[in-house]
Amino acid sequence: MTEVLMNSKDVMSVLAETGAIREGHFKLPNGEHTNYYFQMPLALRYFNYARRLSVGLSRLLRLVPQVAAQLPKISIVGASTGGIPVSYGVREALQADQIMWAEGGREGQLRFRQYDEVQKGENCVLVDDLILSGRTMKSLISLVKNAGGKILAIGVIADPKIAPLDFGDIPFVRLIDIPTLHFPNGQACTLCKETGAPTTVEW
Repeated sequence: MTEVLMNSKDVMSVLAETGAIREGHFKLPNGEHTNYYFQMPLALRYFNYARRLSVGLSRLLRLVPQVAAQLPKISIVGASTGGIPVSYGVREALQADQIMWAEGGREGQLRFRQYDEVQKGENCVLVDDLILSGRTMKSLISLVKNAGGKILAIGVIADPKIAPLDFGDIPFVRLIDIPTLHFPNGQACTLCKETGAPTTVEW
């Protein structure tokens, strides 16, 4: 049987091999500069890689006491489209009840589809492939809490450590930390001085 558990070196190898992470000097659409460019769907499109990453994340989530205590009666909730493949993989690994995901609604606010909302008192684990500023995850937290759901934990595949994250008393786990240089613009970017003009990329 093929080993499905992954350490940090394994995770980085998968992300690099699939192009889900590229190292260099990049300018993002919002004008920010960074030394890593993330496209996590490029790794998650491969079933075996997506499964291994999800199993690794699920092992960390299972170590959270409140998650372990409620299994399998929990719902895995994905943060927008990036969280959908992670939701399926983590649900399978944890043998959780169901999955659902939020979508972008009007004015950029997340929403659930009608008849597919979190119910009052429902135990939820929130997941995503990548976390940057934390704004999307905080929006999902508000959405779930406003619906009356109980958030047991948050889990993501990769955390570039771009911004300090504060989710209060909600346990937060990540499969891998990838400390990333991050600059608000070209004037503040030390990479521009060292390597010249960046490569402009899309989200």
